[in-house]
Amino acid sequence: MNAAHSEVAQPMSTNPGESLRQAREIKGWSVAEVASQLNLTPQRLAQIEAGAFDKLPGTTFARGYIRAYAKLLEMDQNRLVMEFDQFTGTDASGSSVHALGRIEEPVRYSQSILRLVSFLLLLALIGAGFLWWQDQGRPVASLADLGLEHVEVEGADGTTQVHSLAEPEDQAVIAAQGNEQSSPLLLPVEPGEAPEAGSTAEQPAAEAGTAESAQEAPAAPVSNTPAAPAAPAAEPATPVVASAGQGVLNVQFTADCWTQVTDADGKVLLSALKRSGDRIELAGKAPLELRLGFARGAQVAYNGESVDVAPHMTGETARLKLGL
Repeated sequence: MNAAHSEVAQPMSTNPGESLRQAREIKGWSVAEVASQLNLTPQRLAQIEAGAFDKLPGTTFARGYIRAYAKLLEMDQNRLVMEFDQFTGTDASGSSVHALGRIEEPVRYSQSILRLVSFLLLLALIGAGFLWWQDQGRPVASLADLGLEHVEVEGADGTTQVHSLAEPEDQAVIAAQGNEQSSPLLLPVEPGEAPEAGSTAEQPAAEAGTAESAQEAPAAPVSNTPAAPAAPAAEPATPVVASAGQGVLNVQFTADCWTQVTDADGKVLLSALKRSGDRIELAGKAPLELRLGFARGAQVAYNGESVDVAPHMTGETARLKLGL
């Protein structure tokens, strides 16, 4: 009798998850909908309903899940927690488990690392923006900071002048004409080409020689002797012949143009302001680098073949390599 009475007095353990599942189905809610409201994954919610509490993070978390689920379904929380203790064989006495409106999953290390990386990237972007802002207001410190858009012109007195190829051609020509009296340019004379009549380097000497000869030389007697026949015209200039590894550059100028030619070794073969009507022909180690301050005023040929400078123009300037 006592054994039978003890068997009747001992209640049978019931899975609280099954009660929760039945209440959810009565309300017509899906597993995904309930999991979203409880901030749980559908897999975790299915484990609760199946009574697989050993797969949950712990007994304390499992009780919290049961209370939150029961509260959402408007069920008796204490009764379901008691069923959980009987089903799992645990005792909740002395523990303080409160229902959670939204169950928070344990903090994951990946989330913390993601926040840290995002913060570091934000700091890097702020630092880069600050450095860029400082560089915008920094003036050019010296001529060493000038880019390749500048050319050096050597004067007759040994000084070197730096002119920008980016400035308009008329400004460069005006600046050069203003400096010609104090620092004339060294313009190379091509074979068979007469010196320019307006050369500022030769004009003062010619004028001085004329004045001295006028003072020292006696007046020449007038002679009725017929004038000597004019000297024959000069022979045409000999074409430049390139040796092995060299290229021949021809440029005909139709307007004033700053010009610089550099060979493959970095040697400057020509750096001068050429006038309209001038022509240069020179040979150098290929490839040759040609820079023009007013590209539309120059007709370029390399090794006898015409070269189109239009694809290499930036504004009115051009820079191109020939013989690559």
